Amino acid sequence: MTPSKVLALTMGEPAGIGGELTLMSWMARQTRPVPPFLAIDDPERLRALARLLGVAVPVVAVTDAGEAAARFDSALPVLPVPLPVPVAPGRPDARNCHAVLASIDRAVALSLAGATAATVTNPINKAVLYQAGFRHPGHTEYLGALLGVAHPVMMLEGGGLRVVPVTCHLSVRQAIASLTTEAIVHWGRITASALAQDFGIESPRLAVAGLNPHAGEDGAMGDEEATIIAPAIAALRAGGIRASGPHAADTLFHAQARTRYDAALCMLHDQALIPLKTLAFDSGVNITLGLPIIRTSPDHGTAFDLAGTGTANPDSLIAALVSAGRLAAARAATGQRP
Repeated sequence: MTPSKVLALTMGEPAGIGGELTLMSWMARQTRPVPPFLAIDDPERLRALARLLGVAVPVVAVTDAGEAAARFDSALPVLPVPLPVPVAPGRPDARNCHAVLASIDRAVALSLAGATAATVTNPINKAVLYQAGFRHPGHTEYLGALLGVAHPVMMLEGGGLRVVPVTCHLSVRQAIASLTTEAIVHWGRITASALAQDFGIESPRLAVAGLNPHAGEDGAMGDEEATIIAPAIAALRAGGIRASGPHAADTLFHAQARTRYDAALCMLHDQALIPLKTLAFDSGVNITLGLPIIRTSPDHGTAFDLAGTGTANPDSLIAALVSAGRLAAARAATGQRP
């Protein structure tokens, strides 16, 4: 299924691999099910990057999403966001941060207005953005702020696994201190709703991980399972959600265990992302739940060491584009606005 409108694809950090992945994804449209997309980027920097990599990608500046749809088959359509400073691959410059954020802002506005079917974001580099005054913990939180959503939910999908970290861009010490029953319930409800609405799973099964080794082993290794996590599971069940656990995280992700749930609710960032990236390092997709728009992203960073070499793998961005297209088409088929 493909959406009736193009997707909006952001610039990402211009010194990273996002630009070449954009070029490669457009080139893959002939052999892979890449939905039409509109790059919100600097056309000149993409042309220069194509020349550097020796790839024949005609880049055409467009003025709106409708024009992008008409041009996509023959050229990469780009809605211009000029960069104030020339880009050197692998060498980020904080003076370009305003354009990076402007690309995200424009993509979100287009999707919120219904001009594009979804927003797909190339990776940003928070350390560089912090130099320019960026104060959000990450991409997901910035999108939540733009869209008035206090607690957007990050779900990673790939390799037959879906994981949702309840705490994310925090130190382990901060994450444990911030873990609450209310947060687990919120994340669980948003996840179950999205699995039913966007993934067609009529009665989603959530496996809730414990925090401590062996899920606390009846209090011998911590009491968070009894005092925080179990009450959240009880609340989710009381609301009609098929939630199980707390499960020991070290036995939650093997092949047989993964057949028993539709998504795993994890307590810490690495508890969720280590198994996901082990199974789908090159093809994992980040899907933000709880927003009024569809947003996906590749599950990797800016890879400054690979920038400009032509060796970066586009599979995760292609998977993010395909996933966004599938979610948008599914919503359209049920009469929902993408």
